[in-house]
Amino acid sequence: MIEVAMFSTLVVLVYMSIFFLIASIRKDNSIVDVAWGTGFVLIGYFTLLSFGEFNLRQLLVTAVVTLWGLRLAIHIFRRNRGRGEDFRYAAMRENWGRYVLIRSFLQIYVLQGFFMLIVAYPVMLVNSTSGPSLGWLDLLGLSIWFAGFLFEAIADNQLKKFVKTKKPGDIMKSGLWRYSRHPNYFGEAVQWWGIFIVALSLQDGWLAIISPILITFLLRFVSGVPYLERKYRQYPKFTEYMKETNSFIPWFPKK
Repeated sequence: MIEVAMFSTLVVLVYMSIFFLIASIRKDNSIVDVAWGTGFVLIGYFTLLSFGEFNLRQLLVTAVVTLWGLRLAIHIFRRNRGRGEDFRYAAMRENWGRYVLIRSFLQIYVLQGFFMLIVAYPVMLVNSTSGPSLGWLDLLGLSIWFAGFLFEAIADNQLKKFVKTKKPGDIMKSGLWRYSRHPNYFGEAVQWWGIFIVALSLQDGWLAIISPILITFLLRFVSGVPYLERKYRQYPKFTEYMKETNSFIPWFPKK
């Protein structure tokens, strides 16, 4: 596994460096959000082709990661096209001043690459480890992954339709967004819990729990929910929405 991690780290470093160069030319670090999804696809295929036996578990895990990563990357690319740099990265660019290049490389691209490797640990483990035939843990894990994938994809699609017709100050409160203020982030976290459960079929698979714990923590407390909550808290309708609706885990609205 050490060899897998070392070579995967090198691949991710080169991959993120390429995106950094493109972003530096365009002066738009939002491109890293597109790189996030496709980076996992790269790790999946690299580890499968380099260390895998192409057994059914490896093929299934690589397939679901590909489906998730490409869908997310395409969704973000279409959403961001023509909108300029995201407000989060624009603020960083302004605050970092003359050190924007080195800090962007280290604090955005290298750091996200590091997180990517940790979250992708169960994929690397599955694709480099012989294991038993598919069993109930695989079925359970893939079912949970599928539920999370549907949750994220449906939530993204609902928000996309809402944005096209919304008026200034309006807040998305229908569909899955009625039960969670960030159902897309919740769905993404659920998918990684599903992949972790698949990894439990393998020896030392329990170590892969670091993946869903990290992505859940990042989405809920670092890069997902907090950024958007600070952005929209200025709107009275969102303040009301916060009082009624759970921030992450879906539940019935409070009355």
